[in-house]
Amino acid sequence: MLLLFVVINTAGAQQLSPWDLPDERLFVESKWKYTYTLHLESNTIIHKADNNYDYYLYFRYDNTYQQYLNGKFSRGTWQLDARTLHYSFQNADRFTIAQLSKNKLVLEFKQPNSRGTYQYHFVRVSSSEAPFVKPSNELPEVIVEAEQNVKKSKAEKKKGFWSWFRRKDKAEPNKPEPVYINIELVGGGYYGGIDPVLKDYIRIKTDGRLIQEFQTVRKGLMVNKKNIPREELEQFIEWVVKQRFFEMEKVYDCTDPVCFQRKTKKPTPVPLRLSITYGIKKKVVTVAIWGEDDRKTKYVDYPPQLDNIIDAIQRMASRMEDPLVKK
Repeated sequence: MLLLFVVINTAGAQQLSPWDLPDERLFVESKWKYTYTLHLESNTIIHKADNNYDYYLYFRYDNTYQQYLNGKFSRGTWQLDARTLHYSFQNADRFTIAQLSKNKLVLEFKQPNSRGTYQYHFVRVSSSEAPFVKPSNELPEVIVEAEQNVKKSKAEKKKGFWSWFRRKDKAEPNKPEPVYINIELVGGGYYGGIDPVLKDYIRIKTDGRLIQEFQTVRKGLMVNKKNIPREELEQFIEWVVKQRFFEMEKVYDCTDPVCFQRKTKKPTPVPLRLSITYGIKKKVVTVAIWGEDDRKTKYVDYPPQLDNIIDAIQRMASRMEDPLVKK
């Protein structure tokens, strides 16, 4: 029996965030080619595919996968659980889906020893571009467009022609102004090490323009600019409200002697400040010592939802849409 696979053609990319889930239809019968690996914290490409490194991945309809690495094939099973993709590659068996579209896939993996977060970037390829052999009882994939081109009758064409004139007489209602949004994230982390950070600043304006400024002693100032779709920005703000950000305390500071002593030690903690404005709502939250130090010690007690919000903002800034420009 011949099998016909139908791939739904969904327009636009899914820039996945904690409030968004991937579409499993984009996985079924999809073939991907690895392009490069990004170290997320430093926004640095640490590995690229070349003539000596070929890796392809094929997710089949029956939840099995095939992979090709430098001339060798292997198989296994895959499963999608929310934003977690279960499949085995080398020493890892699960990845977080950071980005997904019809043409792009980004899988994220965090080292258990917390040496960093790595993003593996793939581009979608056709069957003719992939090394996988399609069984003889399967037909090529068929891409189904969301809108079909249907021929209109003469009556429908005539009706549409006169309705165009009628629409001209009607004044278009004024669209309401979008709610003002402004997000600013400053500081955090520790000052010290081989190349101390002098500036770490992210701002997202109401029109979705994101500006990131990152400056170190040795590398100087790096500026990253990109656009966040307004729809995604509004979804993010709605998610922030659900995280109860506007109900948080203004300041989270030390409450015990160990924490106060840590402020005086090196590397020196840099306070973190997050400011979010949404219409008439505005909240500025400051954390004296954010996150953990190199000993995995968290000194200040603050809501875990704050970490989620900060992580989401940093992920938006870390997308490889526009390169960092050295000033």
